[in-house]
Amino acid sequence: MTRTSVRSPLFVCAGCGFESAKWLGRCTECGTWGSVVESERPTARSSSGRRAPAGSRNVPVPIAQVAAAGASLLPTDLTELDRVLGGGLVAGSVTLVGGEPGMGKSTLLMQALGRIAARGARCLLVCAEESTAQVRMRADRLEALAPELFVLSETSLPAVVAYVATVEPVVLAIDSIQAVHDPDAPGVAGSVTQVRDGAQELVRLAKEYDIATLLVGHVTKDGGLAGPRALEHVVDTVLSFEGDRHHGLRMLRALKHRFGATDELGLMEMTASGLVPVTDPSALFLADRRVGATGSVVAAVMEGTRPLCVEVQSLVVPTGAPIPRRVAQAFEGNRLSMLVAVLQQRAGVALANQDVYASVAGGVRVSEPAADLAVALAIAGARNDCAVDADTIVIGEIGLGGEIRQVPQAPRRLAEARRLGFRRAIVPVLTPDVRGMTLRRVGDLREALVAAAFGPG
Repeated sequence: MTRTSVRSPLFVCAGCGFESAKWLGRCTECGTWGSVVESERPTARSSSGRRAPAGSRNVPVPIAQVAAAGASLLPTDLTELDRVLGGGLVAGSVTLVGGEPGMGKSTLLMQALGRIAARGARCLLVCAEESTAQVRMRADRLEALAPELFVLSETSLPAVVAYVATVEPVVLAIDSIQAVHDPDAPGVAGSVTQVRDGAQELVRLAKEYDIATLLVGHVTKDGGLAGPRALEHVVDTVLSFEGDRHHGLRMLRALKHRFGATDELGLMEMTASGLVPVTDPSALFLADRRVGATGSVVAAVMEGTRPLCVEVQSLVVPTGAPIPRRVAQAFEGNRLSMLVAVLQQRAGVALANQDVYASVAGGVRVSEPAADLAVALAIAGARNDCAVDADTIVIGEIGLGGEIRQVPQAPRRLAEARRLGFRRAIVPVLTPDVRGMTLRRVGDLREALVAAAFGPG
């Protein structure tokens, strides 16, 4: 009697790519409900007797014999995009651009491709979610009607690959990767299998033909890139395009970049004629500042190589709740809880029965601890109804012992503050002098409160 072999199914999470032998209502890896779907199990291959393919040019060589020539850069002429990319696009690289709907991802791509094509480099824009007429309307508005910019409205991946071989572009853009699918592959457009296999095929195409490739990716309601985590692993660069759809400011960050740093921040403003660079971000962030307001302190922070002056605001109100609220906006909430605890324990600021709210005004998010002292002084000022002098800037990290720690590149931060008209600064003890600035050096939080002209309450 012949026994027929039955292949067991494979279940994959659409959110993170986690694989399971059985269906799960909730993914055990990322905790998402209803995201586990059935997928095709890949066929196992034997590794015995494998040999290098005949005629293969890739052979092991000593590393000292590898040519040291670097990858060429293709500037986009969008200064903020080039800043984040480290100078421009790299030939043969794949860049994934993610962001919420309405942020301007398609506008960013159109402007970049239009300027590259205007210099004579052939570009191909694949619009999987729009018609060519809709794209033409956007190109008219952005003045991106370059002769070398080709547009294709197509959702079939094999057709896209065929047209790439025909057009032979220098830059290829896919808008979006979730909308492109292979009709011969299992799953529907946007599924884990389709997104993963489609991205791998486009990466192969980019490396084979040395094409700088841009992929637009959707995001989930939590702000993460939709699709399997493998999508982020196979590409060379992951860019996050952030902002508030009701506000013109847009921020571009590199979450992953194989060809440069990931700490640069690109700042642009959405206008009727497209995205324009913000030439003076510090002045923009402080434009609506109310001088002399309690709970308001200006901090000097660094975003990559760029110093920024931002306004930190705080509000402290009494509460009858057994557990007071600690609400942070535009910086980490756990950091706020720690600073509140240090203020109470080390500086005697009574916050046990107070709700504490703190935010960074202007739409920029601050992640570095150099803003700790500014946040703490803003909280203390709001609690004691006192204001820091209008021409005072604050920098410093706070330790659990209440000590004020040094921050990197303090002279550059203070030079930016001096350019904006600030003349005094509360800084850590070892901060070097800066011409035109009067420094008040403090060693702990209590000294900082005295320097700010208000003490613990």
